[in-house]
Amino acid sequence: MMRRAIFALLVSAAAAAAGQEIGVEPDVRSVLTGALRFSGEELADLRRGQVVKHGLPPRAAGEVSVAGAVLIRAPKAAFFARVRDITHFKNGEEILQIGRFSDPPVLDDLAPLKVDADDFDVRSCHVGDCGIRLPASAIERFGREIDVKAADAQVRGAQLFKQILFDQVTAYLSGADHMPQYDDDPRPIRARDEFEGILSGMPELGALLPGLPDHLRHFPAARLTNAEDFLYWSKEKFGVAPFITVTHVTIVCRSAVTCVMTTRDVYSSRYLDASVALAIATDAGPDAFALVYDNRSRANALKGRFSALRRSLTERRARGGLENSLSAIKMSLEKG
Repeated sequence: MMRRAIFALLVSAAAAAAGQEIGVEPDVRSVLTGALRFSGEELADLRRGQVVKHGLPPRAAGEVSVAGAVLIRAPKAAFFARVRDITHFKNGEEILQIGRFSDPPVLDDLAPLKVDADDFDVRSCHVGDCGIRLPASAIERFGREIDVKAADAQVRGAQLFKQILFDQVTAYLSGADHMPQYDDDPRPIRARDEFEGILSGMPELGALLPGLPDHLRHFPAARLTNAEDFLYWSKEKFGVAPFITVTHVTIVCRSAVTCVMTTRDVYSSRYLDASVALAIATDAGPDAFALVYDNRSRANALKGRFSALRRSLTERRARGGLENSLSAIKMSLEKG
C-alpha cells in the first residue's frame, strides 16, 4: 500500500514537472537552446520561477544583445492584453511620456509630446551638428522655415519636429524609406543598414515564423497573415538627455501554445541606430507561460575608442534592466 502511494506521488510530481516544461514545441525549445543560448541550468532555474538572463555575442561593432526569461503563473492572453494598452503597460521612472498612434495615425497623436531644449536647440541645429537625429533634408527645414532669432523659435521648432516625425511615420506605414540617413553628425548613420544587420543576425525570428523577417523588412507590403501591428511613441530618460522614439509592435500567434511579439525601432532621436526585440510567450502548464525576451541594439557611441568598455557597461545595464522588467511583468500579471 505504501509503495503504491509513493509511486502515485512520484507520477504526480513527474506530471507536474512535465506540465511546466519550457518550450514544449520542439522548434521553440530549439530556439531557446540554440540561437538564444539558454543553458540546461538556466531552463531549470526558469522552471523554478527564477528570472534568468545573459548577454549574447555581438554580431558587429556597436551592438549589444541580451536575452532573458521568466515563468509567469497567468494566461499568456493577459500579457498581450496589457501590451495593447501600451500607455499603461510601459511605465516607470524612465518613461517621461508615451502615446499610441491611431490607425491610421493623425498629427494630433503627437499633441501631448513635449519637445523642449533638452531634446534639441533649434537655434543650433545644422546639418552635421544637431541635437536630434534627422536626415539633412529635414534639418534644413528648421533654418529655412523658422526665424531662429525670434522669441518663439523653440516653440515653432518643436511644432515642426512633430510634423516631420508624423510625416516619417506616415511614410513608414506606406512602405517608403522613411529615414534613409541621419545627418546630425559629421559621420552620417544609415539606420536601414544597421537594421538589416540586426535582422540578419536574428535567425530565431525566421525559425519561429518563416515570414516574420520579411514582415519587418518590407512592412506593410509583406504582412504576415493574422499579424496585429501598431505604432507608439515615447519620450524616455537615458544618459545625459532624454530621447524620443517611435516603435512598431507586431503580435502574432503561431499556434495555440506559442505567440510571439516583435518591437522594431522605427525612429530614435538619439543613442540608438537600430533595435529589434523578440518576445516569446509559450505555455508552460495550466494558466502559466514562459515569457522569453531577446533584444539586439546598435549604437554608434559603442564603436571606436574605449568601445569594449562602453559596450560592457551598456550590456550590464541592459541585463539589469531586463531582469527588473521581467520581474515587474511577472508580479503585475500574477497579481491579476
